Amino acid sequence: MGPSQIQQLTDLLLKFRSDRDWEQFHNPKDQALSLSLEVAELLEHMQWKNGQELKDHLQAAKADVTDELADVLGWVLLIAHDLDIDLDAAVRQKVIKNEAKYPVDKAYGKATKYDKL
Repeated sequence: MGPSQIQQLTDLLLKFRSDRDWEQFHNPKDQALSLSLEVAELLEHMQWKNGQELKDHLQAAKADVTDELADVLGWVLLIAHDLDIDLDAAVRQKVIKNEAKYPVDKAYGKATKYDKL
């Protein structure tokens, strides 16, 4: 079995970063700030819009939204790599934790926080 898609994307980003000698600037704090800024750029596309207006805007701005999501994922992958976090294992473990916090029989169809179910 070959490398996972997560690892392939991470390797692509690591090469991009290495080719530019940018690792020197990538400490966890600044990476987290960059991640937050990219999330804010994604949110700008949604601010002050709801319902059909939001759906229409997101469709019209799909290329820009796609770029912002790619930037968010890129930072997540780099941070995970630099902190030696296995994202595949982390996501799987988090789903198990969330299954315990949000059992289907209590959470189905509800947006209620786990401590209020």
